[in-house]
Amino acid sequence: MEWLNYHHLYYFWLVARDGSIAKAAEQLKLAHPTISKQLRQLEASFEEKLFDQVGRNLVLTEFGQTVFRYAEEIFTIGRELQDAVHGRPIGRPLKFEVGIPDVIPKLIAYLLLMPAFRVDEDIHVVCHEGKHEELLAELALHRLDMVLSDAPIGPTDNVRAFSHLLGECGSSFFGTSALTSKYRRKFPTSLEGAPLLLPTVKTAVRRALEQWFYSEEIRPSIVGEFDDTALMKVFGQDGVGLFPAPTVIEKEVCRQYNVQVVGRTEAVRERYYAISVERRLKHPAVVAICESARQKLFEYRKGVSSS
Repeated sequence: MEWLNYHHLYYFWLVARDGSIAKAAEQLKLAHPTISKQLRQLEASFEEKLFDQVGRNLVLTEFGQTVFRYAEEIFTIGRELQDAVHGRPIGRPLKFEVGIPDVIPKLIAYLLLMPAFRVDEDIHVVCHEGKHEELLAELALHRLDMVLSDAPIGPTDNVRAFSHLLGECGSSFFGTSALTSKYRRKFPTSLEGAPLLLPTVKTAVRRALEQWFYSEEIRPSIVGEFDDTALMKVFGQDGVGLFPAPTVIEKEVCRQYNVQVVGRTEAVRERYYAISVERRLKHPAVVAICESARQKLFEYRKGVSSS
């Protein structure tokens, strides 16, 4: 095993942080040549340059910037360890890393995640967007605390994790005032031949929509398909076509995109899950999200679809 010389790394960190060997030497009460020698030895162990000389200044190379980020984390944690040992307050916020697949509507993600910012503890929320499978892989490696999803963990997901249902609601269709006046009457049969913007076929809601169209014998004209439902709504705002969205965010969609409700259906259910590696939830942010979604967000807005 190769061992890292943390004394050398510490000298590097001080030089990079303070911007000069002279300042680091003064703080460490060491001679300038001593620190220069330590830096050269660290570069030799990495086989990469850490600094470039620009005039009289030392500038971190791209590799040096990477090493500095790690060093910053290492020595910050070291200070916290000393504080914890001596009973001093640590002051470091609890990090909450959440994965958000691109199929989750941004408004839904916002409403679900907002309780994490309101917990009593000091929480630092980090949101990662990506493909569902990639985020689950990160969760399995414990790089994420939770993944939002529109479907529970399936048999083909090679991840040991647990699905926690946050809530469900029906679907609403939206359009500009011109399209709404044309297609609202006799909904849903009015969707026959209507221009529709839909999520791509890989999403659970798209599959549910297709089944509903088939059962209602409706053949709409699909003019656009989108991985990003926010982009879908922007095209809908411009009158390109009608588009669906969860009924639970109906008011927000109408206000943000200046559109109107064409119609609603409870036959197309949209479900949202918190996926974690824990069967019993412990992280305070995850607990807050689950409790708020079940007790307030979806419960409170059940009546929207019948209004």
